[in-house]
Amino acid sequence: MSRRLTLRPLRIAVLTGVAAGALLVPATAAFATDPTPTPGATDLTPEGKEALAKKKAEDARQSKDAEARKAKELEDKKAEAVKATSGKDYPRGGVAAGEAPAQDDNNTGALIGSATGALLLAGAGTYVLRRRTAGRRDG
Repeated sequence: MSRRLTLRPLRIAVLTGVAAGALLVPATAAFATDPTPTPGATDLTPEGKEALAKKKAEDARQSKDAEARKAKELEDKKAEAVKATSGKDYPRGGVAAGEAPAQDDNNTGALIGSATGALLLAGAGTYVLRRRTAGRRDG
């Protein structure tokens, strides 16, 4: 038996082990070494938690008030625009005026290109493998 045939299974085993290690080593970092959590520097006391909750509530109330003011201003601007254009029968534009959408969100071109590329790559690989096996048979 030739030396090449005896080394092939060893080479396959080494490559498989390297690939498995490359996949498993990052996963081992997810396991904790100590199952009991320790309190961190960012843990709050009950008083700190209450203050944080009050601050969050105040921030939420302020943001709701700001959104309400913006919505009111927008409604006022729309009402003024309608008053200014009253008597004119112009459509508002875009799709409301009967205009077709600018672009079709259809990705068939990308899918066809990807499938064609995959088929070409597979065909080239098959051609190379057939030439190699034919070359080995011939000599």
